[in-house]
Amino acid sequence: MDVIVENQNQVDSAEIIVGIPSYNEADSIAFPTEVADRGLTTHFPGRKAVIINVDNNSPDGTKDVFLGTPTKAPKIYISTPPGIKGKGNNFRNLFEASVELDAKAVVVVDADLKSITPEWIQYLGEPLFRNFNYVTPLYVRHKYDGSITNHITYPLLRTLFGLRVRQPIGGDFGFSGRMARAFLSEKLWNENVANFGIDIWMTTIAVARRFRVCQTLLGTPKTHRAKDPAKDLGPMFTQVVMTFFDLMIDFEYLWKDTTDSWPSSIFGFGLGIDEKPPAVKVNTGALYKSFTSGVDRYAENWERIVPPGELAEVKKTRMMPQKSFYYPSDLWARILFSFAIAYRNNEIPRDRIIESMIPFYHSRILSFVNRTNRKNIRECEEYFESIVRVFEKEKCYLIKRWDEDQKKLGNKLFS
Repeated sequence: MDVIVENQNQVDSAEIIVGIPSYNEADSIAFPTEVADRGLTTHFPGRKAVIINVDNNSPDGTKDVFLGTPTKAPKIYISTPPGIKGKGNNFRNLFEASVELDAKAVVVVDADLKSITPEWIQYLGEPLFRNFNYVTPLYVRHKYDGSITNHITYPLLRTLFGLRVRQPIGGDFGFSGRMARAFLSEKLWNENVANFGIDIWMTTIAVARRFRVCQTLLGTPKTHRAKDPAKDLGPMFTQVVMTFFDLMIDFEYLWKDTTDSWPSSIFGFGLGIDEKPPAVKVNTGALYKSFTSGVDRYAENWERIVPPGELAEVKKTRMMPQKSFYYPSDLWARILFSFAIAYRNNEIPRDRIIESMIPFYHSRILSFVNRTNRKNIRECEEYFESIVRVFEKEKCYLIKRWDEDQKKLGNKLFS
């Protein structure tokens, strides 16, 4: 892939990089660029630094806004060729630039951030100079923000690989130069990873390969363009879930031998901030309709994916009124595991498997909203902790069914 590079200051090395992935962020990129520069100046004054915008050849003028933002640190603009998009492709360019510049630390922040402070650069960057290889964020989010994280990636990552990483696809990360080289050497790279699958791919690689991973307290809530989980899935859901399921297949030899979860190291300290993140509105009617219509639309697939006992429990919920709709977390865990197993078996087209999973995902969010509409953010975090412990208890179910289906697949191959 022939990248487009503008390196007006002829930067040929850097100790620390701040990377900002983007596509059509002309209206927002100036703010995180300016704040990142203040963070580098204030907290890393003695280190050679550069800010890199890794872009998808945005037609809205993102490049001009980025390069035109006044900063003390030099800037580099790197873009994929025309027609090549994808957040993961941007990250790959950042990995390569990090290795070429021999960077010790790389901090990545979203281009649409409104809540970033100079301290975010410090908190995400400092652990990388203290022998950590990968840093994930800890910040307050609205209880209905980050639904894919809350209901899929966080419980699955923790249950399978043992490390408790609360925001595995938070969008704001730190990684070492060594980690960048490791990312470039990984064999799994496909269209899903090249797009929105990149965050869960990086976090899972870092955890599964046993690099030194920590979480860092960022001190302020995450404020960005939050989305209603009932209507804004787009390709992100498919790409994240398929990437994680691919990683489950590749790392089977690791997660089947992981029996417990343990806390990660945590960098920094809580500031006791009372500031609240912006509210996320959820269209519960759309969630309910997605599930109830999915019962008929995907009946044939569901019967092949979800075992009869679990499917019977699910079908009972179809008659529940929207406002009292709910099914327990152990059932959600077994459903999610069943879709992972069906994806591994590959007897149904994989894109069809993930498509038919969406109504279940919506039903899980609806269950959660109905149980937490009167809970505050702290109470919801306590509830999430209890949910993930349920997932961990159900891991034996996953392993048993994973192995049983593997034997069946083996018999088919040799029959």
